[in-house]
Amino acid sequence: MSAPNPFPPEVVSAVMRHMNTDHADDCRLICQGLGGAPAATAAVMSGMDAEAMYFAATVEGAPVPVRVPFSAPLTERRQIRAEAARMYREACAALGVTPRPDAS
Repeated sequence: MSAPNPFPPEVVSAVMRHMNTDHADDCRLICQGLGGAPAATAAVMSGMDAEAMYFAATVEGAPVPVRVPFSAPLTERRQIRAEAARMYREACAALGVTPRPDAS
């Protein structure tokens, strides 16, 4: 059973805007390294709930839905940044890419 989404639409929209504006390449790396879309050429965050971030990855020119789970269900907004950074670092490790020094 899914945990209820503790984040109101305005919080999800703000996180999506930040990820898609400031971390578009990170979204692609997360989809490639953790989301089962290694051939993704781009990705945008499309949603989030307590258990995962959702992306639309571009694979062979077509959008593909990708779900990347959090390490544990989130309950507070302050947890989102740490989980996004963890996803990015783990995706970089899976892909053999050196993460940016500011990705903490």
